[in-house]
Amino acid sequence: MARRALTDAQLSVRQAVAALAPEPWLVACSGGPDSLALAWAAGSLARRRGTPCRALVVDHGLQEGSDVVAARVAETLAALPDPSSSSGVALRLDATVVRVDVAPGGGPEASARRARYAAFEEQARPGEQVLLGHTLDDQAETVLLGLARGSGTRSLAGMPAARGPLLRPLLGVGREVTHRCCADLGLTPWHDPQNADDRFARVRVRNRVLPLLERELGPGVREALARTAALAREDADVLDALAAAAAGEAGEPGAGDTGEGGALDATWLAGLAPAVRSRVLRGWLAGLGCVDVSAGHVAAVSDLVVAWRGQRGVDVPGTRIVRRDGWLRAQR
Repeated sequence: MARRALTDAQLSVRQAVAALAPEPWLVACSGGPDSLALAWAAGSLARRRGTPCRALVVDHGLQEGSDVVAARVAETLAALPDPSSSSGVALRLDATVVRVDVAPGGGPEASARRARYAAFEEQARPGEQVLLGHTLDDQAETVLLGLARGSGTRSLAGMPAARGPLLRPLLGVGREVTHRCCADLGLTPWHDPQNADDRFARVRVRNRVLPLLERELGPGVREALARTAALAREDADVLDALAAAAAGEAGEPGAGDTGEGGALDATWLAGLAPAVRSRVLRGWLAGLGCVDVSAGHVAAVSDLVVAWRGQRGVDVPGTRIVRRDGWLRAQR
């Protein structure tokens, strides 16, 4: 069988993945067009390079028949076409289907994401890089949602292209390209009905806000938001490093000595730059086991330092923070 030339969409997806180092890959695939196009590109490149590549299909169990959908995705991955092959042999991408339990609380999207990422961590083998199918559109949506929440620089930084074993090679590729890539390959992606449910903020941003911005401001909004994310991430990384260094001083006499029970010296905290102080406080609260801490929580705790007027304390998820004898302490 003659080798067929790749289409523009296929080339775009494949070139994005080809920029990654030739390491063992575990492709997270929901069966949607983004992750399906990613799986095809990763599988074909791995075959050419002679490196291991397999897929993981996570069944969240949130919809009736989700197990059937997951099984069909695995079947599709086992018979991906390879137009660049002269032999006509299909790409057999072995897929593992994992059912996860989505814990209640924190919203269905956040809970499903936590369960999904826990599955990635559990299923990845030593040295295996986990490939995620987030696209340019996902990045733009994430930045807009962070802007709406007012959660600060880190929230505007969007999703990193790499964090530990997690890689997102398609952050520079538009969603229309992955859809076209699947169509050119003759693949029929699965479309999650939740992606059309306007009850979710991300869906409203995707279907209403971004198209409106493109119409009113002209093309290139997605790319501009992605550039904003990259710039914000650079700034956030510097501030996080400064906060980590400050927190490292916390055990040194005369600095922010944590004292008994992990308390923080309010006088020392007051001497930190506001952006550094807020990060030190957020990290401290996380160390106390506080989850889902908002920017408002951090600001209220910071007021115990810089706007002290004898407040009784601040309730944060999991504990109460009080100021006593010049120290911030957790009061369970």
